[in-house]
Amino acid sequence: MSPVSPPELDSQALRVVGALAAYGSITAAAAALGYSQPAVSQHLKRLEQRIGMAVIERVGRGVRLTEAGRLLARHAVTVSGALDEASGELAELRGLRAGQVRLAAFPSASATIVPRLIADLRTRYPGVTVTYVEAEPPEAVTLVRDDEADLAITFSYPGDRVDPHRASAHGLVVATLRRDEMMLVLPTGHALAGDDAVDLADLAEENWIGGCPRCRGHLLELCEHSGFTPRISYETDNTAAVLGLVAAGIGVAMLPALAFGSMPAVGSEPPDESARPVASVGAHPPVSIRPTRARDHRTLHAVTVAGAAGVPAIAAALRRLVALTAPAPGGVAAN
Repeated sequence: MSPVSPPELDSQALRVVGALAAYGSITAAAAALGYSQPAVSQHLKRLEQRIGMAVIERVGRGVRLTEAGRLLARHAVTVSGALDEASGELAELRGLRAGQVRLAAFPSASATIVPRLIADLRTRYPGVTVTYVEAEPPEAVTLVRDDEADLAITFSYPGDRVDPHRASAHGLVVATLRRDEMMLVLPTGHALAGDDAVDLADLAEENWIGGCPRCRGHLLELCEHSGFTPRISYETDNTAAVLGLVAAGIGVAMLPALAFGSMPAVGSEPPDESARPVASVGAHPPVSIRPTRARDHRTLHAVTVAGAAGVPAIAAALRRLVALTAPAPGGVAAN
């Protein structure tokens, strides 16, 4: 013998039963709900047909709830309260008075883009909670894929052999933000320090300061295309350390323009081809920051799951990220 399927209940019918229990008549229940009396009667009729039992019974000129009606009325309080609470929370999300954004980004964005984005969201949407974890692009893409981050700020190089936005980002949404110019950092006394742009091949005999594995790999590829293998004698991910080593005449380096945004003395905008030949950095002696003749660059991206733009808090964060990283007048990107 097959089991008996439970009757289907709808929230409106439960609200009607709850109003009947609270107000004692169809007329009063209809007024409280803002329904007409016939509408209330139709809800009750359909409910009784679904459950196969009477919900009300006539008593003189009035009505009263049956045992089934009283049972439903008890649950109506809980169901109506839960629905009202859910509606309120949805309204909060829609109005961005609540919500959460889990953000991930690479190190040079940690001191530039990320603080501005979090501060901007806090000012505009104080009810939205933002959390942040630092991660290189491959790890950040994985965090989004594994639902451990909602929005990742990443970067890629042209022709990158291990670009994390290819196979590993399949099924995710990758939006381009802007170019980030790659800049050469030279001692101020270097023979090429005053040039408008520098050919990498002219630095073939220099000692180089390398950065993170992906950045170092990109440097190797660029130098290979220029016909030499760079002699990487020092390795550090610390921008201030790189600048200090270069300023001391120990070697030369290549850094993304975004990295200079974290150095107060360089200014609030990263250098570009119109930058001064010499920039004083922190307490260190000055260094020369010049573009490459090939105008080498990387591209910044925003990575989310498909459908994330339909989540109000994430959509707002993405909009603000695009606005904050948009190129400023004159072609210099905000950092």
